[in-house]
Amino acid sequence: MNVEQAMKIIIKPYVTEKTFAMVENENKICFIVEKSARKPEIIVAVKTLYNEKATKVNTARTVYGKKAFVQFETTAKARDLATKIGML
Repeated sequence: MNVEQAMKIIIKPYVTEKTFAMVENENKICFIVEKSARKPEIIVAVKTLYNEKATKVNTARTVYGKKAFVQFETTAKARDLATKIGML
């Protein structure tokens, strides 16, 4: 997967108080993703765009679009990525 394809899958990070707390408590970062994106595609897109390996992805359809809750191995990795993308 190239960067253009990954950018079409992952639209933007989704930041609220709840998702902000998820970074520290659950090692997760929330993204708004393409409606047709599947979990394996989201994992590859995160690896392509941010060079971090996701361990697990949960998705939910909401009014704002499809959300992907991406879990990382450690809190440090989630925190570093959140800082890199401007969440923290």
